[in-house]
Amino acid sequence: MKEFFKKAFTDMKESAKAQHEVDKANFEAVKAESKANFEENKFHNTFAKAKADSKKRREEANMTVDERKAKMQEERNQQIAEANERIAAANERYEAAKKK
Repeated sequence: MKEFFKKAFTDMKESAKAQHEVDKANFEAVKAESKANFEENKFHNTFAKAKADSKKRREEANMTVDERKAKMQEERNQQIAEANERIAAANERYEAAKKK
């Protein structure tokens, strides 16, 4: 029983560290995109999105623990890469504007 809790807390700690990295990478990108997302989604029907989310949750419920961990790690890596690309593009625009 002791090893079970030790392993569980270790997994939670690793997951929290990985999520913290994702949050740091996405913070700057999300700040700039939030206003645009609001304008794009204003007055749109969300039934299709709710249906797609429901299907996704049903598929995730049937995954094993290892499959779920692998999927979450892949999503984190993808989010970090996308955030780094957005940050690089924003920095390029900043430097170009600064030189004007």
